[in-house]
Amino acid sequence: MTSFSAIRLPTEILFGKGQRRALPAVAQRLGQRALICTDERLAASDDFAQLVSGLHDAGLAVLVHDRVLPDVPRDSAAECAEAVRPFVPDLVIGVGGGSCLDMAKCAALLLTHGGQLPDYYGEYKVPGPVMPIIAVPTTAGTGSEATPVAVISDPDRTLKVGISSPHLIPRTAICDPELTLSCPPALTAIAGADALTHAIEAFTAGRRPPSPELAQKHVFVGKNALTDHFALLAIRLIGRSLERAWRDGTDEDARADVMMAALAAGCAFGTAGTAAAHAIQYPVGALTHTAHGLGVATMLPYVMRFNRDAVLGEMAEIALELGLPEAGRSRTALADAAIGEVVRLFAAIGIPPTLAALGLRADKLAWTGEQALGIERLLKNNPRPVGPAEMTCLLDAAYRGDLDAAASDLLLAQETRP
Repeated sequence: MTSFSAIRLPTEILFGKGQRRALPAVAQRLGQRALICTDERLAASDDFAQLVSGLHDAGLAVLVHDRVLPDVPRDSAAECAEAVRPFVPDLVIGVGGGSCLDMAKCAALLLTHGGQLPDYYGEYKVPGPVMPIIAVPTTAGTGSEATPVAVISDPDRTLKVGISSPHLIPRTAICDPELTLSCPPALTAIAGADALTHAIEAFTAGRRPPSPELAQKHVFVGKNALTDHFALLAIRLIGRSLERAWRDGTDEDARADVMMAALAAGCAFGTAGTAAAHAIQYPVGALTHTAHGLGVATMLPYVMRFNRDAVLGEMAEIALELGLPEAGRSRTALADAAIGEVVRLFAAIGIPPTLAALGLRADKLAWTGEQALGIERLLKNNPRPVGPAEMTCLLDAAYRGDLDAAASDLLLAQETRP
């Protein structure tokens, strides 16, 4: 076992009921002119009005940009930055779901360094620190409050694109579970399933050979002891509370568990990275126009089955964190139980079980595979190599709903190679 570990986190994380009321004091330490990025629905809420009032009472000048759209269209980020530039903000506050937090990151980037968003696509393209960002999530899923990534949609590209840089990690994350109490069951399910996928893919990501250059050249560096700590915490909390939060949105303990899980999963994958389920979701999402969390969650059991033998110990540990009894079972039996529990949980909260159920057409499977294979920054994190034959088998299994085919068809494909 290597002693190498790495983690990148916000400077300050505040978690708990009522912590949103700390926003004025936190903001006051970071600047005096605050841009708030949110969406139209949240901007009309009482909770949001109270946040803005608190900032005003603390003496801050506030400008609200309440036109954040899902998936952050590229041009909307540029329009936001140009519209607010005369206000001369010195900090940016994102309030809302993942898109609102990503918009805050994009706005801070453009206001600090100028240029256009495509200038920064990829890893380590941000030249230096951006103005301070405070993230106040109102959903429990993306973990964007703790990650170095902003995901946007570019009309010149079929797939969504990412900007990845440690400079985009929010300075402060304020996670108040009370802000998630109004999330409807469907959003609770999608967000929570997204968080579980983040955690499991981070925990089972490949472990890369350590070197002094690893974390300096790559935003995602693979699993290590520090990211494992956060990933396992997220898995445990989701295993015991996601279904409860979905069934009863007023269950404050369950809501707190799921929000903590989303935060912890963000802390894990923000350094370790995600893998095949996320790579496949990019083209699937582009074709089906379904939520990101739905796509990654639909793929997760098949990717777990595909990877099982490469990460048998980790998969067995996932089973225990999900609350399944060990009862003298072998690691293989525990790994299979972990996959089965993920399938059961997702079925219980309404996650589609197949790519066909997501709306993907059979004649688009080949294109989906080609596009997913091009997302090397994610596939290189997968613990088991994914080439064209493996991708074909994995997609076919997920389309037909045949978990075993995610492994057995692969073996056949490997045996018949020249």
